[in-house]
Amino acid sequence: MPDLRVTGSHLTDSSGRPVRLRGVGLGGWLNMENFITGYPANESAMRIAVRDVLGDERYELFFDRLLTSFFDAADADLLRDMGANCVRIPVNYHHFESDDQPFELIENGFRHLDRVVALLAEREIYSVIDLHALPGSQNQHWHSDNPTHVAAFWQHRGFQDRAVHLWEAMADRYKDNPWVAGYNPVNEPGDVRGQAIGPFYDRLVKAIRAVDPGHVLFLDGNTYSTDFSIFREVYENTVFVCHDYALAGFAHGGPYPGYTRGEWVDRDQLEQSFEKRTAFQRETGTPIWVGEFGPVYTGDPAVDEQRYQILRDQLEIFDAHAAGWSIWTYKDVGLQGLAGAAGPYMARFGDFIAKKHRLGADRWGSTMEESASELAPLHRLMDTEFPSWDPYPWGARYQIDDLVRHILIAQALVPEYAELLRGCSDTELIALADSFALANCVRRQPLIDLLTESIARTP
Repeated sequence: MPDLRVTGSHLTDSSGRPVRLRGVGLGGWLNMENFITGYPANESAMRIAVRDVLGDERYELFFDRLLTSFFDAADADLLRDMGANCVRIPVNYHHFESDDQPFELIENGFRHLDRVVALLAEREIYSVIDLHALPGSQNQHWHSDNPTHVAAFWQHRGFQDRAVHLWEAMADRYKDNPWVAGYNPVNEPGDVRGQAIGPFYDRLVKAIRAVDPGHVLFLDGNTYSTDFSIFREVYENTVFVCHDYALAGFAHGGPYPGYTRGEWVDRDQLEQSFEKRTAFQRETGTPIWVGEFGPVYTGDPAVDEQRYQILRDQLEIFDAHAAGWSIWTYKDVGLQGLAGAAGPYMARFGDFIAKKHRLGADRWGSTMEESASELAPLHRLMDTEFPSWDPYPWGARYQIDDLVRHILIAQALVPEYAELLRGCSDTELIALADSFALANCVRRQPLIDLLTESIARTP
């Protein structure tokens, strides 16, 4: 039976003791993201291109080894030693169901997920299973494996039916696992009109509860987990999850304290932002859990020290409100993770990743200033001809960058990434994948120490 449940404004275990979930998000694993593992554009486009270069058997060899190396016992040991008691595990539906065979479950995805859930359970670390990419894409960006800027999930009942079916299967598989804290069924939804998401949540909650009445549900608000007005009721045994990225912590963030794109950011502003994003939880008396947060690091020691200060301030704010959290992200190629891949992978792809950075091809790593002179005429044209254009979710400037940098330019880079794998032997492919094993990674020790101290400081 599940170990955790919602009791008022806290999670409690089977003995009635309050539990504050604090840990990491396992981004880039069963839901790969471009800035995390170094490829461009969206995961499915990358995988198709790599399969074309490697062929089916060697494609399977490489990615199976990568998934195995990316998180193993050493990673679980590190998190245990840090005091973490939770890992949020993002997954892409493609690992569990194929678009050309909808509703037919794929066991291999469950094999990988089962392995990591078990590794964590052996160390008394809870898992939160997070469906990060849904059929049709539930938001407008790469992290839902979206090759466009349209969240078609909300427009087509068929996509929603498939998500419900997958969650029924997930719930049935893990309903008796006490170390699965619960289910995070829709990461960062982006329903433009905000009219489909409420009824869908009603339907999904009912379907999951029919299979598994015991596990906690972790439900994200609309507009990337910032808008909770879409909830028409407070579901039983449910945590309403906010995401709380600090403006000054983005790749394009300014000094801290200081101005970022005309907005002043200091500790007071961080607290005001947090309180605004968690108003629904406090009004409804439900637990506060920050499913994602965390700054981006630059490699500049002075700037990065400011980013660590942002993180310190956020953690203190979370402590003051007894909020749980899951920092983004555990492991990557050096932008944000607690550990970064090195060795053969960076030797082969380092120059390519630098090119992506120069072009600003990854949304999460872009300062929004790359290729500024080339894009300036387009920005001027749009500002002049469409001054009132304010597209969902973040406005005109971000939309233009998304369409030009993060879709057009990023997709043009996909074949170049795949070609870098051409001619690799099986031994070389395994070495590339093993670059993500913890023993071969460079640890961001100041970040690890900061998180460890925070967890130890308060229960």
